[in-house]
Amino acid sequence: MTDPVLAAIRRRRVTRAMSDEPVAREQVETILDAARWAPTAGNRHLQRFVATTDPGTLRVLRMVSPGMIAKPTAAIAICIDHGLVEAYGFPPENKGPWIDVGTATATILLAAQAVGVGAGPVSSFSKAAVGVVLALPETWTAELIIGLGHPAPVQPGAIQPKRALSWRDLTRWVPAEG
Repeated sequence: MTDPVLAAIRRRRVTRAMSDEPVAREQVETILDAARWAPTAGNRHLQRFVATTDPGTLRVLRMVSPGMIAKPTAAIAICIDHGLVEAYGFPPENKGPWIDVGTATATILLAAQAVGVGAGPVSSFSKAAVGVVLALPETWTAELIIGLGHPAPVQPGAIQPKRALSWRDLTRWVPAEG
């Protein structure tokens, strides 16, 4: 199949090392525009994005994010606006807002691929410290950060399975087929 979306999905990789070449603000804005189209629970858009290309902010962000191994030249924090969650009457344990973070993440990773930018999700960070660094409103919490940058020529290897897994390896049909 030659569908460009499927081709981008197959090409996309987590970028674990980034060069110091800046990511253009226009590229970040294109990625953010794509992110607004990610599916959301009830089309409510309870997630919010905080973007930065500021070297000082990125340096401090890395200091409070041990999972940010690459040195991105841009970053997008995907946040949940808990004030909106409460205003819509969702109970705190409702998983919808976190699913929205996941769909936004997938969309951002594909959009980065489409504009020629490497991307790597980061989940290991101090939420409180990131809230301060990014001056988040009181009701927002950063749930995931995506570092953006141009891939360095040499990428550290990811853990490779003994063999490539196919969709068949990962899928169980119900009822079982004959």
